[in-house]
Amino acid sequence: MTARWVVGHKDGRHRLYENGEVVFEDGRIVFVGHGFAGEVARRLDYGNALIGPGFVDCDALSDLDTTILGYDNQPAWKKGRVWPRSYLAAGPYEMYTRDELAFQKKHAFASLIRNGITTALPIASLFYRAWGETVQEFEDAAEAAAALGLRAYLGPAYRTGNQLVETDGRITTHYDEARGLAELDGAIDFARRHEGQAGGLIRAMLAPDRIETSTAELLRRTAAVSRELDIPVRLHCCQSRIEYDLVLAQHGMSPPEWLESLGFLDERCLLPHGTVVSGSRLIDRSGRDLEIIRDSGASIVHCPLVSGRHGNAIDHFGRYRAMGLNIAMGTDTSPPDMVMNLQTGMILARTMAGNAAAVRSEDYYDAATIGGADALQRPDLGRLQPDARADITVFELDRPHSGQVIDPIQTMMLTGHGRDFSTVVIDGRFVMADRVIPGIDEAADNARAQAQFAGLMARYPERTLGHPPVSEIFSSSYPVERSEATA
Repeated sequence: MTARWVVGHKDGRHRLYENGEVVFEDGRIVFVGHGFAGEVARRLDYGNALIGPGFVDCDALSDLDTTILGYDNQPAWKKGRVWPRSYLAAGPYEMYTRDELAFQKKHAFASLIRNGITTALPIASLFYRAWGETVQEFEDAAEAAAALGLRAYLGPAYRTGNQLVETDGRITTHYDEARGLAELDGAIDFARRHEGQAGGLIRAMLAPDRIETSTAELLRRTAAVSRELDIPVRLHCCQSRIEYDLVLAQHGMSPPEWLESLGFLDERCLLPHGTVVSGSRLIDRSGRDLEIIRDSGASIVHCPLVSGRHGNAIDHFGRYRAMGLNIAMGTDTSPPDMVMNLQTGMILARTMAGNAAAVRSEDYYDAATIGGADALQRPDLGRLQPDARADITVFELDRPHSGQVIDPIQTMMLTGHGRDFSTVVIDGRFVMADRVIPGIDEAADNARAQAQFAGLMARYPERTLGHPPVSEIFSSSYPVERSEATA
């Protein structure tokens, strides 16, 4: 593969090769640079494009779009994003069928590939679930990922608790530890059976949902199994003021302090989102939250787009990196446009720092490639160098919006879109070429996704405080006038 620009990796960091070459064979990189002297079976020139490593998405949405539900519909506890006690008493149920969940995963996985993401750790909302995710749906997810050729770390999300909103608006937590521990047992069995499947494309992870919906026993057992099996564990942590206050009230410690006291944290831990920590603008409390995470070897999974949409931001990316924290990236929304996440992250970091020099384009590109690979302890991912896996993307620089190019990474950060990726190779297999994913009808899938999503929205009153009609839960930007045919 050749192109005007190639992001290679040498001496521990990325570098740009102008008019560079990438050679791969049997799923691994053989050569990156100029003037390959060996024989090749096939030559592909991509012209004015950037060939680079695939993105590593450590919080990849495997759902239909959930951000839109809360984007202009706040507060969350009034709009169905927190279960009312009446819904719990009535008996929560699965709002999607098995077939709908299987489609949801496949649809999301194809979207990840379209956006240049080659390694993904999926996440989906539990708001519309009976409790946690099921092993059955992840059997289907593993099948879909293998068929598409996506490199995926899979494991059903589980929890021992769930946030509730009382009739007076107070947020509390309901616990069912026995149910959560049984779900953990199922997740462990799934991990043992699926680790290394599909020629190594399918790996296992443990996914306790959120820190405020976890009991100490659940977290202790999770950490022990993660170490036994040497697999990553992802726990949403330090992402909201409600979470922080609940943990502080229940345990007398901040979320990182509590995790440290349980012996939970180590280099296998991935912690989205890291925005609400001691000393931040939202927490008037001194402490060592970030230092605890750093010293444990855990990684923060930075999801700037979804955080920014809800009025949050880490303070700030440059400071976190200067402290020595490893930062991986997550998209956590649909579409999973990692490029937009990197652009948004740069804007937020410079705004929070009050200094345009606080972060550069390559800092965020590193986080989306090397940072994610390092969080997974995978030196063979996130970089194009001999013996790394052949996870390769082609980013076009001739799109109408691309503008002029001084440096291809800076152009990506300034004017690029996730859909500017034309070709994606994972483990040496062309999983997308000329924006076509074999076996996927994008238009038909989009239509099915919208219909499935509409069915979910229709059920929202059941799990919303006071059970108001859909028209009161989801606001309209402007008054809507419908014709008689659509009324």
